[in-house]
Amino acid sequence: METCKIKNMYDLNETIAKDYLERFEYPWEALDGIKDYIKELGQTLDPEVYEKRGDYIWVAKNATVAPTAFLNGPLIIDEEAEIRHCAYIRGSAIIGKGSVVGNSTEIKNDIIFNNVQVPHYNYVGDSILGHRSHMGAGSITSNVKSDKTLVVVKNHKTGEKIETGRKKFGAMLGDYVEVGCNSVLNPGTVIGPHSNVYPTSCVRGVIPANSIFKDKDNIVSKN
Repeated sequence: METCKIKNMYDLNETIAKDYLERFEYPWEALDGIKDYIKELGQTLDPEVYEKRGDYIWVAKNATVAPTAFLNGPLIIDEEAEIRHCAYIRGSAIIGKGSVVGNSTEIKNDIIFNNVQVPHYNYVGDSILGHRSHMGAGSITSNVKSDKTLVVVKNHKTGEKIETGRKKFGAMLGDYVEVGCNSVLNPGTVIGPHSNVYPTSCVRGVIPANSIFKDKDNIVSKN
């Protein structure tokens, strides 16, 4: 499933985790090792640029963190990121340069690339969000199936599927993806770069790059 491969989803120059993601073919393969990778990477960060705050938490000195935000490690907050009022970072997270984690947004086991916005009432768990992707207010990643079975990535158009072997899998958003307000990205959702999701959508499976998701039966190409 070529469209889901890391090389076709992300510009790896737009994340501090470039060398880590280069180890994998598909982005969800990286989810298990985020915690340990942060612990390793954090030890190598320049103390002139990053401040160590407690166990395995590194925050760039020019990042903005609201006093009401909760930070749990392992965690790296990169340069000029903004963590707003009452954000809840549960740990195992990389927040990229210039990214925004907004009020009442919860982050858990994620790689968030540079200049990503999850600014209002979002839940992002077991997910990777590409460069300049944006999740509208109230949109969330659902990371566990209701029947608790393992997640399968499915391309409903071609019939292809990949068994991930994972119980927890939120969404993989390519670069420049726009998710409309109050949308739900179901477990195993993969959205190709430069695609848009209409507000209040319920999304599952693989959405090709350069697409507009209007509903499950109406996915149109921008080309």
